[in-house]
Amino acid sequence: MKNPTRQLQHADPAGVLTGTHFLDGDHACCEGALAAGARFAAGYPITPSTEVVERFALRIPKVGGTFIQMEDELAASITLLGAVWGGAKAFTVTSGPGFSLMMEHIGYAAMTETPCVFVNVQRGGPSTGLPTLPAQGDMMQARWGSHGDYEMIALCPNSPQECFDLTIHAFNLSERFRTPVMFMMDECVGHMTEKVVIPPADQIGIYPRRHAVRPPGEHLNFEPDEDLVPAMAHAGEGYRFHVTGLTHDERGYPAMNPETQDRLVRRLVNKIRMAAEELVQVEEEGIEGADVVVVSYGITSRVAQKAIELAREKGLKVGKLRLLTVWPFPAAKIRALARGIRAFVVPELNMGQIVNEVERAAGGAARTYGVPHAGGTVHRPEAILNVIEEAAR
Repeated sequence: MKNPTRQLQHADPAGVLTGTHFLDGDHACCEGALAAGARFAAGYPITPSTEVVERFALRIPKVGGTFIQMEDELAASITLLGAVWGGAKAFTVTSGPGFSLMMEHIGYAAMTETPCVFVNVQRGGPSTGLPTLPAQGDMMQARWGSHGDYEMIALCPNSPQECFDLTIHAFNLSERFRTPVMFMMDECVGHMTEKVVIPPADQIGIYPRRHAVRPPGEHLNFEPDEDLVPAMAHAGEGYRFHVTGLTHDERGYPAMNPETQDRLVRRLVNKIRMAAEELVQVEEEGIEGADVVVVSYGITSRVAQKAIELAREKGLKVGKLRLLTVWPFPAAKIRALARGIRAFVVPELNMGQIVNEVERAAGGAARTYGVPHAGGTVHRPEAILNVIEEAAR
């Protein structure tokens, strides 16, 4: 079936709080969700993410929609999927142990191709850990946390402005690829307050739901378009279909044999992999002629910026590569850079996660140095500077 042309639509003016505001990252994320058209959220309170849905609960009656506080994160993560199949744009918000509880339903969303957004405001772990303090220990969990084979899209903001902008982008990607998207904040970014500029609704592009164009009786909810993404019908619209986490055919009916498994899983993976180069979003600065490139994301990128400036004051040639898209990982970019530099330095608020991806992609063409930090605080710039100096030798 040919993929019908889909033009970006304008945001609903009722959901856009235009103008210049002083917002923390959690509240800016909420405003981004509203601007993207989210009209349903289910959640369970957990520090440091609760402020996102607290604001949503306050704002949603004014724009028309629903917020439900569920009894736990398991209930929240399955409720939001039901809302999507009923026609809503929906998301949930969590942190730490709640993210772990949601993993089964993240896999279910990937298997059933349910477009939605999971916001994770990361905190110190494992287990209950440090509920009010920052970490970046969930980055690999975002990619590999649920079982089975699937590809994941995960975005990582480093400011309240990006919490607004990238939340809209997360919803657009979820709709375009009919997939769950991870929005990986951290406590510092979530609770940081800065200027956030929200443009008018007619300047905000929204990717519409890939709704069925064939009439009931002809539409198949899992028959892919040319880009491997199927169009979607909603419950209550007269379509007969079946939604299951079991291996299924194009109708959605269970078909548990190796041939169907291979066809389905390859499509789930390839619909993201085919677009990986386009999906990757990074910020580069000072790369050309650099001996060392610092790879960072989230709050750590802001600390790394100071370390880079200190290194340059000492005459070192240091470039910056900030990851806005962490998954799909920008392996091709890292591979290309590795051929022209001495080393990568990768500071993270964890004991080493994305650093392993950098080292894998570099393939030995450049050395890779991690700057691990167990969380609770951010790095001191001097700690990153020391590793930059070691890498430059």
